[in-house]
Amino acid sequence: MIPVTKPYLPSREKLDRYIDGIYERAWLTNNGELVQQLTQRLEEYLGVENLLLVANGTLALQIAYRALDISGRSELTEAITTPFTFVATASSLKWEGVYPAFTDIDPNTWCLDPSLIEEAITPRTRALVPVHVFGNACDVEAIDEIASQHNLKVIYDASHAFGVNYKGESLLKHGDAATLSFHATKLFHTGEGGAIVFKKKEDLERAKKMINFGITGPEAIEELGINAKMSELHAAMGLCVLDEKESNHDARVAVWKAYERGLKPCGQLQAWSPHATQNCAYFPLALKSETQLKELLDVLAGEDILARRYFYPSLNQLAQLQSSCQKTCINSQNLANRIICLPLYVGITPSASQRIIDLIRSVA
Repeated sequence: MIPVTKPYLPSREKLDRYIDGIYERAWLTNNGELVQQLTQRLEEYLGVENLLLVANGTLALQIAYRALDISGRSELTEAITTPFTFVATASSLKWEGVYPAFTDIDPNTWCLDPSLIEEAITPRTRALVPVHVFGNACDVEAIDEIASQHNLKVIYDASHAFGVNYKGESLLKHGDAATLSFHATKLFHTGEGGAIVFKKKEDLERAKKMINFGITGPEAIEELGINAKMSELHAAMGLCVLDEKESNHDARVAVWKAYERGLKPCGQLQAWSPHATQNCAYFPLALKSETQLKELLDVLAGEDILARRYFYPSLNQLAQLQSSCQKTCINSQNLANRIICLPLYVGITPSASQRIIDLIRSVA
C-alpha cells in the first residue's frame, strides 16, 4: 500500500543517544535541556527570534490567540479567517470564544483573498488569521497593511510553511505571530508538537507563562494558564529529524518535481507566490469536477494507493462552526469539492510515483 503520507523516522542510533541523556538527567519536561537546544537550533535554522515550543500545533494557535489578547472576552469577538484549511485553524478560534468569520480565497493561490477582507471587518473583529495554504505564502504585505489600518492582530497559521522563505527572509517573520505544527506527518516533526514565532519579545514572555499553568515561581501565578509544554522525548525526536532535514527535503523534492512534470495537463496546480520558496510539503491537484475526483480516488484505491481530500469540506459549511457572520465562500467550496493531495513522503520510488502519474492520466 502507498499511503498519502508517512512519518519520517530518523536514525534510531542517534535518537537512542538523546534518550540515554534524558535518562541520565531524569529531566523529562518543564523546559529541559533538549527543549532549550531545539529552540535555539530552530531559531538559527529558520532565521527567526522569539520561538516558543509547545505540545502541538492546535495549542500553538490557542496560546497565540491568548497571548495577543484576542480570546477570553465577554463580548462577541470575531476573527477573519479562511474556510479552506484544516479544521483546527477555525475550531481553535471557537474553542477560545472567538467566532471564525470566514472569507473566501483567491481561486489561484488558494490563500485568503486580501481584496475581500475589508468588507468582512465589523466592530467585533479583533484579528486576522490567514493560512499559508500548503506552504504557499499569503499576500502578507496586503494583509499586514489592512491589519495596521484597522488595528487588528495578525496570527498566521503557518503549519505547512516550515522552512519557507519570502523575499529572502523567513515567512514566519510576518504577523504578530506565526504558528507551526510539528505533527508526525509534517515536513519537520517532533512526533507531536508545535511552535509559535512572535514578533515581540513581550508576547513571547507572556506566552511562556501561559504554557506552564501561569506559574512563574514556587508561589507565583501571574497568568491564566494551561499545560502546553513540549517534553524532552518529543524534543529528542525533533533534534534527530532536524539533523537529517536536508536529505529528507531532497527526497521529497524529487517526488514533487516528478508529479509537477507529469500532471500539469491533468488539473489545476496551485499558483505559487513568486517571492516564496517551495518546501514540497504537499502536492495538491484540483481536478475538473467532484465526479472526476471520486472516480480517481476509486481507481487509486483499487491499486492500494491512498490519496486524500485536503481540505474537505469547506469549513464555512460545517455546522459546528456556524456563526452570525456566516456566508457562502464560492471559491473555497468549489476547490474543496475537487481537490486531492497525492502521496508524498520519503521512500516513494520513481517507479511508484510514475505509476501514480499514469493512473491519474488515465482518468483526468
